[in-house]
Amino acid sequence: MKAKLLNTLLLLTSLLGYLEWGNNQNAFLAHAEWDILKKTVTTPLAVAHPLIIIPMISQFLLLLTLFQKKASKMITYIAITGLGLLFGFIGLAGLLSLNVKIVGSTLPFLITVLVTTKYYRKLKKQPTN
Repeated sequence: MKAKLLNTLLLLTSLLGYLEWGNNQNAFLAHAEWDILKKTVTTPLAVAHPLIIIPMISQFLLLLTLFQKKASKMITYIAITGLGLLFGFIGLAGLLSLNVKIVGSTLPFLITVLVTTKYYRKLKKQPTN
């Protein structure tokens, strides 16, 4: 049950990423993803980019684990890796631009990744009887 809760938190915190660009243009990932999903219907090639496709597939994989009887550790790790690519770039952009809001928006996801990884590693060490 804790694995599903952690995967839910991973999914929710992956929507909290914050981006800023240009003059007064900004968006949370949740809003940006909604725009991308709408564009997928009209112009699918406009959204065909690895930094768009990989994180969205990763979120779908996390959603999939919520419907499994027992959340798959391997699928969770794959999803963390895919979303980690995007959050790594977001965090790097925030650090390079010295933007506290951008860097801060990555922290909930990164903290949840650490807690989830610790949980799955602890499960691995427990003997199964």
